[in-house]
Amino acid sequence: MAPASGELIGVSDLVHVVRTDLVNWALIAEDDGVVLIDAGFPGQRGEVLASLRRLGFRASDVMAILLTHAHIDHLGTAIWFAAEHGTPVYCHADEIGHAKRDYLEQASPAGLVQHLWQPRWLKWSVQILGQGALIREGIPSARVFTEDVGANLPGRPITIPTPGHTGGHCSYLVDGVLVSGDALVTGHPTSARRGPQLLHSVFNHDDAGCLRSLDALAMLETEVLVPGHGDVWRGPIRELTRQAQS
Repeated sequence: MAPASGELIGVSDLVHVVRTDLVNWALIAEDDGVVLIDAGFPGQRGEVLASLRRLGFRASDVMAILLTHAHIDHLGTAIWFAAEHGTPVYCHADEIGHAKRDYLEQASPAGLVQHLWQPRWLKWSVQILGQGALIREGIPSARVFTEDVGANLPGRPITIPTPGHTGGHCSYLVDGVLVSGDALVTGHPTSARRGPQLLHSVFNHDDAGCLRSLDALAMLETEVLVPGHGDVWRGPIRELTRQAQS
């Protein structure tokens, strides 16, 4: 049975995930601090703050926010954290311009309109508008995530470059858990399918790149997947990537 939307789920000793109907984010918590991986829509700030409180932290305790990519449903509340608390926000070097909004790399309105006759797509579109999907603000202070940065954060996360969904998309490996963002998901409000999959091509910058990134993920030795959308999934990552390509 899928967890209730917004439930905080312990995945490992250090990694927790908040699963919502629209998007997920992960929290890496140790005694001396907490890190967010992705940050939900702007309108989900209350949910993000509630998830921190559940682990005993406040907004000012967040040591860093790591972005898998800079789409508004993953970058959203990081805008507020950076502006109000000076929270460092990191992403892959190839995603920095996107995070700063030097450019915007996302599904085109024309591409989305073609699907609005489908009830799932229409419902999702209405929901995200209410969560700030049209906000175009970026994070001017966004920084490049490096090995040195990761070595000084809870769980010592490392990046796995997974371009395709966006040009600089990356996944994170931490405490044996793969936090895959939108490189590999297990569901989405627009999809009737449940289980490992790629997002619909309308959302992807480079479909061929998405497939190459699955090949890269298949080489990892992990059996726990925390996706940007959908349920936490367990099983050899090679098998999960195979399912996503079927």
